[in-house]
Amino acid sequence: MIISSDKDYIETKKIKLGTKKMKSEFAPLAEWIDNYFNVKTLNIIYDILHDGKPRIQICFEFEREERKFLTRKISFFDKKKQKIIAEKFKEIIEKQFLEESKSSLLNLFKKQRRKYLTEDVFITYSAFEKVAKQEITSKISKEQKEEFIKSFSNEDIWTISIFFTIPTFFLFTDAKLKEYDKSEFKKLWADKYFDLIKPFDEFNYYKREDIQVFLDSKENFDNNYQSNWYYYYK
Repeated sequence: MIISSDKDYIETKKIKLGTKKMKSEFAPLAEWIDNYFNVKTLNIIYDILHDGKPRIQICFEFEREERKFLTRKISFFDKKKQKIIAEKFKEIIEKQFLEESKSSLLNLFKKQRRKYLTEDVFITYSAFEKVAKQEITSKISKEQKEEFIKSFSNEDIWTISIFFTIPTFFLFTDAKLKEYDKSEFKKLWADKYFDLIKPFDEFNYYKREDIQVFLDSKENFDNNYQSNWYYYYK
C-alpha cells in the first residue's frame, strides 16, 4: 500500500468506511495484534512474492503505529516482532484448517476454501493514514492550484509543487527565495495551504502542526534541473 491507486489501499479504505470487512480468517490475527501491541489494525493482506514466498501485510491506521514495528538498523523491520506475528499467523490459520498442505492429495480432500502457506512468511507493514494524506493532495486539481497561487496576490510566487504530502513554494528568483525564506512567511503560507487541503480530508488526518512548507526558486529549477520535474524529484 504505497499510493492511493493501489488495490490494497482501495480495499482498506472500504474497510475504514465500513462498506467492507476484513477477511474473516484474518480477524483473529488482527485482534491479537491489536491487543498484544496496542495498535489498530484496519486490514491484513496476504499474497505471494515473485520468489514464491508468502507475505502478510499488516495495514495499521496510523503512521505512529507502523513505526512501532520498524527500527533504525539496516534490516529496517524489527525481526523479533516479525517472527512473533508470523508464528501467530501460522497458529491461527492452522486452527482454521486453512493451511496449504505440501501434499496435493490432502488438499483435494479439504473444503474448497482458500488455502494459505504458513512457512517462512514475510511480514511487512503499512499505514492507511500515510496513503490517505497522499490521496488528499492528489485531489487538488491544476486549476485549484492556480487559483490558490492567485489568492496570494504576490507576483514573486511562480507556482506550488506538491510531492506526495510536501508542498514547495517556488519563487521566481534565488534573490526572492532568500527574501521570503523567513518563519513569518512560511507560517502564513502553511496556514493558507492547510485551508486548501482540509476540505478534502475526509478522515480528519491532517492537523495544522503537520503542515510544513518548503521554498525554492524557478531559477534553480531551470538552471539545475533543466526545467524538468522528473529530474527535480529524482
